[in-house]
Amino acid sequence: MTETAPFADVGQQLARMRAAAPLVHNITNFVAMNVMANIELAVGASPAMLHGLPEVTEFAALCSALSVNIGTADANWAEAMVQAARVMRRLDRPWVLDPVGIGATQFRKDLCARLLDLRPTVIRANASEILALAGLGGQAHGVDARDTVAAAETAAVQLAGRTGGVVAVSGPVDYVTDGSRAFRIGNGHALMPQVTALGCSLNGVIAAFLVGQKPLEATVAAMAYYGLAGEIAARTAQGPGSFAVAFLDALANLTPEALSAGAKVSAA
Repeated sequence: MTETAPFADVGQQLARMRAAAPLVHNITNFVAMNVMANIELAVGASPAMLHGLPEVTEFAALCSALSVNIGTADANWAEAMVQAARVMRRLDRPWVLDPVGIGATQFRKDLCARLLDLRPTVIRANASEILALAGLGGQAHGVDARDTVAAAETAAVQLAGRTGGVVAVSGPVDYVTDGSRAFRIGNGHALMPQVTALGCSLNGVIAAFLVGQKPLEATVAAMAYYGLAGEIAARTAQGPGSFAVAFLDALANLTPEALSAGAKVSAA
């Protein structure tokens, strides 16, 4: 790990998350639910996938963290997201927002505006989504980015200043900032985007790391951990299918010591 990393031993963040085994409430999309639940189990967290309006507020209060992904939201899901985020804000618990495809429709823009007002602890998205969320345009192809991470860095800093939280821009080299400090994470592998819902699932992993830990440091550690697991999985994978299985194993088997040795984190 580089000397410019935001903490001396990134593996400590992983060890603390596993010791806490936090219950994470995920309001995510249909595509991601099963994949995300398995990934959170592999990392050492306890996942809950729940979005029903009659119980979402009561259930959110039982959880240590929340992740919200607007990928397949409808009017009822949108209201559930807002209500759960309000609970997290009232109880001062961390929550993560993934504004999937925000630039595609007015419904998504309006929903994200409501959620931004509830000040997510972390916003994690691709470059095009970060630019759109900041009102600076952004070129997307479906839910995929056509903008570079570098093009979204100023927007990320602005969003962090607006929310008082952390903004993470995912890409070949991730960029994470709290508006004052910024870091790049170089871990990851080209096979990761070829398996659906891995990006969505990262939100739940970040949420788990946030529990009881500083948001910037926790986010950087979670993303380094996730990317390093991808590198390890790729060593034995024959393609996207075998990679998906190997990735779960890598997440489960990666030790704090191996994470500290393999994390590629540098100050931006």
